[in-house]
Amino acid sequence: MGQWAVPGLPPPHPPRLASRSARRDDAQPRLTGARRACTVRSQMAAAGGNEAAAGGRRGPLGIPEAAFVEDVDSFMKQPGNETADVVLKKLDEQYQKYKFLELNLAQKKRRLKSQIPEIKQTLEILKHMQKKKDSTHPMETRFLLADNLYCKASVPPTDKVCLWLGANVMLEYDIDEAQALLEKNLSTATKNLDLLEEDLDFLRDQFTTTEVNMARVYNWDVKRRNKQDPSKNKA
Repeated sequence: MGQWAVPGLPPPHPPRLASRSARRDDAQPRLTGARRACTVRSQMAAAGGNEAAAGGRRGPLGIPEAAFVEDVDSFMKQPGNETADVVLKKLDEQYQKYKFLELNLAQKKRRLKSQIPEIKQTLEILKHMQKKKDSTHPMETRFLLADNLYCKASVPPTDKVCLWLGANVMLEYDIDEAQALLEKNLSTATKNLDLLEEDLDFLRDQFTTTEVNMARVYNWDVKRRNKQDPSKNKA
């Protein structure tokens, strides 16, 4: 997840990673809006007393699972479910929170999918430099000077590289050390991407369940009102 650089040359492009903490925790990508998303998850967990909002189980991120409302009559008799409008409002709020979490996870997924190819490309460069470090001939290459502007460079044999860690932080590594770090980051990013897929699948299930619950409560209320006013059923 770092970018290789040659000492004495300008950086290939602005830093792309998180911060110094990337060195300590293997430069794991951060979730945009993670603090706000954490707040939403906490609010959803606090709403766990509502059977339709949370069935007592927790998903991969600790998100309350939306329980299917099988018996609407019994459900509407529970405390806090005074009217259909109140229940529908609660279910809609729950649905919007699920949507917000999906948006954050989707952003993180896109970022990971763009970072993984960069890591692989950087690893290929390191492997090439590893082969050339004992050579007596310099390596000819190009580096990104600005957007759509590349500059030729002659790189002497070296066993050192610099990786951008983000926040204008660059650290020098041995090629072997840099390769080990990036391989570990690649493994972590790949695992995180797989976990994100599971989290998104879980959220999609909650969307469906919540939508069905809202439809069932709405239909229950329509039938109730029709029973109270039989004249509406007359053709």
